[in-house]
Order: sequence, then C-alpha cells, then structure tokens
Amino acid sequence: MPRSPRSSRSRSPPSPPVKKSKKKKKSKSPRRRSRDRSPNKKSSRRDRGRSRSRSRSRSRDRFGRNISKRIERERERAEDQEKRRKVEEEKRIDEERQRRKRQEELESKLIEEETTKRVEELVAMRVEEELRKRKDEIEAEVLRRVEEVKQNMEKQMLEELERKRAIQEAEEERKKEEKEAEQRKLESIMEENNKKILEAQQKLLSKLAVFDELCHMLVM
Repeated sequence: MPRSPRSSRSRSPPSPPVKKSKKKKKSKSPRRRSRDRSPNKKSSRRDRGRSRSRSRSRSRDRFGRNISKRIERERERAEDQEKRRKVEEEKRIDEERQRRKRQEELESKLIEEETTKRVEELVAMRVEEELRKRKDEIEAEVLRRVEEVKQNMEKQMLEELERKRAIQEAEEERKKEEKEAEQRKLESIMEENNKKILEAQQKLLSKLAVFDELCHMLVM
C-alpha cells in the first residue's frame, strides 16, 4: 500500500538543531555599532592625543628643551656673571689703589730730587756771588736764606701736590659714587628680573598643573 506524503514526512529524520554562530553572539546592535563608528569618538581620541602632545609641547620650547630648566639656567648664568663682575671690580679697585700709591711715592721722590737740585743751584749761585765780598758772613747768611727758600719751596710744592691730590680724590669719589649708583641700579634690575623670572616660572608651573589636571579629567 503506498505511503502517503504525510506519513513520509512524519517519519523523515529530524533535522539537526541549528547552532547559533559565535558571530551572532558577538554582533552588536545597530545602535552600538553606529555609536562605535561615530566620528565623535574618533575625534575625542584625536583630541586626547593632541592634548597630551600640547601639554608636552607647552612645557618645552621649539628646540625640545625644558622651559623651567632653561629659565633656571639663565638665572644661574646671570648670577655667575654678576659674581664675576664684582670680582673684576674689586681687582680693578685694588690695582688702582696700588697705582696711586706708586704714583705718590714717585711724585714725592721727584719733588725731593727737584728741590735738592734747585737748592744746590741756588746755593752755588748765591755763594759764588757773595764770596767776593765777605766769605764767612755771606756764606752763613746765604745758607740761612737758602734753608728758608727751601722750606718755602717745599711748602709751596706740597700745597700744590695736596691741591692736585684733592682734585684727583674728588674726581675719583665722584666716579666711585656714579659706579655705586650704577651698581645699585643694576642690582635692582637684577632683583626685579629674578622676581619676574620666578613669577613667570610659578605661573607656568601652575598652568601646566591645571592643564595636566584637565588632561587627566578628559582621559577619565
């Protein structure tokens, strides 16, 4: 007896259960897929990378050197230059003092030699003139007068030397005061520059700290 199609269908071997592929399990919903592929996420990643590079670039100059360290080195270099300048100034003052001392000794020696020479010439001239009259009396008188002239000449020359020395000292004092004023002005400028450098360094560090904190917040 022929089998009906129904019976053949009912007796057909059961089809194996369809296994869900792993791909379907891992598949994401269209919403998540579109969210992952959205340009906002890519741009945020790019922004984070740029912000990190900017934070690194702002703490360094165009040569790649650390700005705060460079400022510190410039301040130390300025202090070293100031120390060397002070040492050179002290050396120059000491050399000037030694030069003045040698000059005074030389002037004193020249005055003494010139005075002795003039006195000897005057004595020889007066003695030669007066010897013809009264040798003994005139010689004594001449010697007395020569001594008097010598004292007057020494006094005049000393007064002239003192006058020149006073003028020279006044000029040196004026120059010294000008240099001290310039020194004070320079020190004031250096102090102001150091303050500005420190303030700039502190502002830079505070900005970098705020920027790093913002970067950290963006990353989180």
